[in-house]
Amino acid sequence: MSPTFRALEVRNYRLYFSGAFISNIGTWMGAIAQNWLVLTELTDHSSRALGVIVGLQFAPFLLLAPVTGMIADRFPKRRILLLTQSFMATLMFLTAILVFTGTMRLWMMLIMAAMLGSAMAIDNPARQTIVAEMVPQHSLANAVALNSASFNAGRLIGPGVAGLAIAQWGTGMAFLLNAISFLAVISSLAMLRPGEMRPTPLVRGSGAIREGFAYVRRRPDIQLVLLLVFVFGTFGMNFQITNALMATTVFGKGPTEFGLLGSIVAIGSLTGALMSARRGTARLRTLLLALTGFTVSATVSALAPSYWTFAITLVLLGFTALTAITTANAMVQTRVDPLVRGRVMALYMAIFMGGTPAGAPILGWIGDTFGARWTIAVGPIAVGLALLGVAIYLMKSENVRVSFETQRRPRLLIDTEPVTAPVSEPAVQGVR
Repeated sequence: MSPTFRALEVRNYRLYFSGAFISNIGTWMGAIAQNWLVLTELTDHSSRALGVIVGLQFAPFLLLAPVTGMIADRFPKRRILLLTQSFMATLMFLTAILVFTGTMRLWMMLIMAAMLGSAMAIDNPARQTIVAEMVPQHSLANAVALNSASFNAGRLIGPGVAGLAIAQWGTGMAFLLNAISFLAVISSLAMLRPGEMRPTPLVRGSGAIREGFAYVRRRPDIQLVLLLVFVFGTFGMNFQITNALMATTVFGKGPTEFGLLGSIVAIGSLTGALMSARRGTARLRTLLLALTGFTVSATVSALAPSYWTFAITLVLLGFTALTAITTANAMVQTRVDPLVRGRVMALYMAIFMGGTPAGAPILGWIGDTFGARWTIAVGPIAVGLALLGVAIYLMKSENVRVSFETQRRPRLLIDTEPVTAPVSEPAVQGVR
């Protein structure tokens, strides 16, 4: 099998990947249906109401991160996912019924959004880390990249299918199809062979949340990745806002052209995810190069003189952005002790996804004050400054060799090949 798809050689992962791909299409259909319902049926195009609903979905990732990470490390991940996926499917079925019967109201949608966001916050750490129990260590980075490819392929297909469903049968049908899509991933989870998995030992006892934060404090390499992810997620990953402003206020385009920009970003993102899958290893230098490429492409995008020039730059922007995200995710997953992987990934997602709604109001103010192009320009400025700080820090590192230290003070070290710390000892692993 091609190196790009090596993780699919594992039966359990192949089943999980197939179910998740169908569910990802449904997830994007649900997102489009939600936006359309709020803007056209529940309100008179109220962007504030839509912003509140999106915020309610993202906030639990930040607020519940310590608890959701502890849950992922304390209970069997397959059982967690069966419960969360079933709960979210039920929410979507209920939403579809309320829309079909004409009884849906904005306050109901707000409650649905909060419940869905809470379920997603619990689901995410388990979903991110269960892959490590399916595939061997040398295929983990490949599996993480394929998950990103699946998500972005769903992003290409889902909105179009949602648009057709809404035009033919109304918003309720898009929600119903989203609910049905959950059955694919639930079925795939039920069909996994437990005997072929390598379950992580479950964490018991009190102090699990505190131990997770203490572990990250001992790991300067993980702290470095989290810093870069925070800056990038807060100021760089705001394509929906920046594309909308550029399409409407700078180039004077309508909703069709705006929607096309999202698909163009997804083409670059899907390509970046597949290229990351082909590499198979996650290194710090790849992350730094991807963020450097993002800085350059975002600068060019901010200066684009025409709509089509801007659209072309989005391919490179999506490619470099997804390469950075996938590499950072794989670096964290492959380098942490499996006993704390769930708690660390919950913190990772809180920093990454929690930064996006925090940066949105800032970008809105910048757009109103300085113009739409500056909403893009702030991304490369912030990421560029972060890269400069990291470069200075790395140049001051003592050497460029991997070292495991259990007794002395941890140091940030650099090398070229990834290494995973043994599960049995609290080793501090250097960055590459």
